[in-house]
Amino acid sequence: MRYTKLGRTDLEVSRVCFGTWQTGGDWGAVEAEEAKAAARRALELGVNFFDTAQGYGWGESERLLGEALAGELSGHREEVVIATKGGLRMDGDELVRDSSAKWLRAGLEDSLRFLGTDHIDLYQVHWPDADTPFEETGEALSDFIEEGKIRHAGVSNFDADEMAALSRGVHLAALQPPYHLFRRDVEAEILPYCREHGIGVLVYGPLAHGLLSGKLDADSEFDDGDWRAQSDVFRGDDFRANVEIVKELGRFARERGQTVAQLAVAWTLANPTVDCAIVGARRSDHIEGTAPAADLELTADDLKEIGEIVEGAVPVGGPSPEAV
Repeated sequence: MRYTKLGRTDLEVSRVCFGTWQTGGDWGAVEAEEAKAAARRALELGVNFFDTAQGYGWGESERLLGEALAGELSGHREEVVIATKGGLRMDGDELVRDSSAKWLRAGLEDSLRFLGTDHIDLYQVHWPDADTPFEETGEALSDFIEEGKIRHAGVSNFDADEMAALSRGVHLAALQPPYHLFRRDVEAEILPYCREHGIGVLVYGPLAHGLLSGKLDADSEFDDGDWRAQSDVFRGDDFRANVEIVKELGRFARERGQTVAQLAVAWTLANPTVDCAIVGARRSDHIEGTAPAADLELTADDLKEIGEIVEGAVPVGGPSPEAV
């Protein structure tokens, strides 16, 4: 496992970060013991960076991760780097963005309790909130740092202008954006902004929410509790066209002794602005299959050929809070 510093922080993190969105319930049923075993297996493979969120099951994902890492969190806290996110809440049946100081503090206290730790290494605002002034959000994050409840503040799904606005109130250590072979819009302005300002980047969705796992085909169906079952991205002609491209990427990967999932993760890590790639896992074999990507080196020729294979692919997005 290879390690790097996250941006300009003092956090030494594995280049593959263990993601826990799948254990919150938005991807269908979760087997708790399997999920905890997967986190333990990640540790054995050298992963020391774990990402979760208040909004992943409203404490369920954080609780499972806290139980899986209880020994480290209580006795060897410096051995793991914990990132979580706040700034979402339920309003009746509606999931809304709320980065107010009051809600962020309530969410942080809940996250600390569910995880079973006295501080968060990287606390991130999950989505930009148009109804809360950036000054209020930034002041709250600065207070959390001063109180020792978080070590660093970050954001997820923010654009360059939003990061600039929030940065006037708090030092931003990291950004968590979506990034994969079928979604590259962050390359235009967002990654250059991070590079210019020393903001660490941990990307999510490097497997395009399963499309680049190599395990889907044109006839794949999803459980009713899985957000992909309601997404146009995973059905119809565009989906079938992208599946064919993934098959070609799979042939390219196999020629090099890799899997298409490893290739996809390694491709994101080949971008010099990207520090880490978050890969989700509900079972141990999931993380066993993706963790080796941290050690893969793609040459300029590899990247060129990969680019030619995916040329013409249909862009693949993901859900916003309003669409989950």
